[in-house]
Amino acid sequence: METFPGYGGTPLALHRMGTGRPVVLLHGLFSSAEVNWIKFGTAAQLAAAGFECLMPDLRAHGRSAAPHDPAAYPGDVLVRDLEALIAHFGLTDFDLAGFSLGSRTSARAVIAGARPRRLVLGGMGLEGLAGWARRQQFFLDMLDRFGTIRPGDPAYAAQQFLKTMGTDPAAARLLLGTMEDTAPEALAAITMPTLVLCGDKDNDNGSADRLAAALPDARRAVIPGTHMSSVTEAAMGAEMVAFLTA
Repeated sequence: METFPGYGGTPLALHRMGTGRPVVLLHGLFSSAEVNWIKFGTAAQLAAAGFECLMPDLRAHGRSAAPHDPAAYPGDVLVRDLEALIAHFGLTDFDLAGFSLGSRTSARAVIAGARPRRLVLGGMGLEGLAGWARRQQFFLDMLDRFGTIRPGDPAYAAQQFLKTMGTDPAAARLLLGTMEDTAPEALAAITMPTLVLCGDKDNDNGSADRLAAALPDARRAVIPGTHMSSVTEAAMGAEMVAFLTA
């Protein structure tokens, strides 16, 4: 692990694996690069296929800084952090892949001007981009009640995952406030070949089929699993390798 300066100089953790063509991998909400990409072998599959995996822990996640200063959380700060990573490493020809929040960040970065050769949007549907405010409110409510939510409550699993990951609730709340809906018509800016990759039981972020249909050059892939379990499947890495090496 190493660090690089994110937006405003915030130190962010970066995990690397493999050598070859750079692919930036962005993990999901309350997770980390270790859990999403390393632990279950996805990064190893990409490295074996000739890629250098660049895997940041997003701001307020994993081993990255989790500042409590509201000034450290301007709008779309995760996009700004990704732009800082691209600039810091001088990436001009690279691929980009995300899962859940990482997909949301990747899509918004492309709309803002990032130009990966190929894009992978994992664990994401159209409503997770265009209807994010509703999903955001679910997490804000969970954070407001953090530590008091009991089994049987729909927010219980999210609370327990946050505890398991050691995510700072105050920093997480500040980060959630930086995110906005993405207008469906803005997706027209995502012109590079895109893989929309989702578990067969994953509807957490809405319809992956509708997202693929809304993109100019997308293909859809289905792997086993729910939103939480699909990242544990070897099929995730296999589909990503097949798409990125095509």
